[in-house]
Amino acid sequence: MKKRLAQIELLLLDVDGVLTDASITYTDSGEQIKRFNAKDGLGLKLLMEAGIQVGVITGLSSMALEHRCSKLGINLLFAGIKNKSKVLDSIISQTGIDPENMVFVGDDLIDLPVMKRVGVSFGVADACDDVKKHCDIITNLKGGHGAVREVCESILKAKELWDDILNKYLS
Repeated sequence: MKKRLAQIELLLLDVDGVLTDASITYTDSGEQIKRFNAKDGLGLKLLMEAGIQVGVITGLSSMALEHRCSKLGINLLFAGIKNKSKVLDSIISQTGIDPENMVFVGDDLIDLPVMKRVGVSFGVADACDDVKKHCDIITNLKGGHGAVREVCESILKAKELWDDILNKYLS
């Protein structure tokens, strides 16, 4: 698996249940509030600084997600998507990256079609059981609680970049 992770050029993520803990909070005015994990954010920034692209494919749309992606510098954002596999075709065309060099992180049934097409599929620790059965790797941490950071570190370590990143913070 390390060899496959070392070839990764693009990390694709679901949102609810992966970047968040799957909770959706609404204000009285109907505004949606999402809670994101700062450690996941740093992991994504480190991955992008290492030249690995990051994209999001999610079934729901929200301004909170748009703000989070903007803050992190994620330009590949596909929200309100019901057929994630079809969007994957668009991403392949747009980036020129072979699906074998992509990772997808998901947690629920809507994610399975993409998970089956990419080189490495991760399921978060609290993914539904049917998703876990079809994942290459299951994280130790739950969605919204550091699972994405765990995935980022796994990729960076497989590419033998982690020690250099760590040394920057130690020196």
